[in-house]
Amino acid sequence: MTNTSSLPASLAPMAGYTDSAFRRICGELGAVYAVSEMISAEALTRSDRETAELSKIGEGEPPVVLQIFGRDPGVMARAADLLLSGNYPGCSYAAPPAGIDINMGCPVRKIVSNGEGSALMLDPDRAERIAAAVKEVCLKYGVPLSVKIRMGWDSLTAPEFSKILARAGVDRITLHCRTRAQMYMPSADPEAARITLSALREEECGRRILFTGNGDVCSPESARVYLGMGCGDVAVGRAALGDPWLFRRLKDPENAAPPTPAEIRETVIRLVEESAREKGEIRGIRESRSRAAYFIRGMRGSAALRDKLNRAESLKEFLRLVEEFRFPGELGVAGR
Repeated sequence: MTNTSSLPASLAPMAGYTDSAFRRICGELGAVYAVSEMISAEALTRSDRETAELSKIGEGEPPVVLQIFGRDPGVMARAADLLLSGNYPGCSYAAPPAGIDINMGCPVRKIVSNGEGSALMLDPDRAERIAAAVKEVCLKYGVPLSVKIRMGWDSLTAPEFSKILARAGVDRITLHCRTRAQMYMPSADPEAARITLSALREEECGRRILFTGNGDVCSPESARVYLGMGCGDVAVGRAALGDPWLFRRLKDPENAAPPTPAEIRETVIRLVEESAREKGEIRGIRESRSRAAYFIRGMRGSAALRDKLNRAESLKEFLRLVEEFRFPGELGVAGR
């Protein structure tokens, strides 16, 4: 029987976190698709190996949309063509990309200072040319084009900006309901999704554009707020970092069980092991320190464990520390 209460949700892109290993876990728990970490169009077209690694799609992942960022329409189109053709050094796809996403929402200074990310919302003509150029490539390969935006730079300009993207031919718009000036505080404003979507519907001219709400989606209740504003689905970001089981609750709000202590431990171990296997032990451990911290945040003894994990020099030591940590609700300590 179909679960009619299911709340469709995807994994939003987060630099340093939404790699193949984490996307796989979120997909298994219910994410309908995932968006990769940001891929520099400029670096990809210059055959940068580290950049190419960000585009890896591994076995067992949900459909993966590859996100690119940049400010030159020609370079962005070239990067999209490389990613969709797979014709670049370091390409590794267990399944072909499910689409291309353009980042026009990143608020980080390093990105916006180059006129990229959310800075493109200050340059709508350039944004339209970028979207149109990449759309031509997506049509060539028969995949959809999506664009991630914010409410605006320092005020609500997303309604008019979305109309511009619609004219350029985008298939989906994901709106993070904060301005660039707000970064990640205060709370997101889902009302901006309703206002933007209303304006967008006036521009569609019979072509239905998918619309995704994003920002502070941390529970079925918060997801329902976005869906109530007219969004077709939601994108989950930071809330999933230590709680990928959120996707399980969104998929089946009425029956999903919270993770057991054993399940939390097993997931942390799996994430670390897969990261080490795919990226090498040293890098896998280094990147897993901050990831593991999200899973234990607020728990008794978490500060001491974080300190030990930061000093762990081998995968064996790292895993031993996780095995010995007592999660809330456990009667004893694993491995003893």
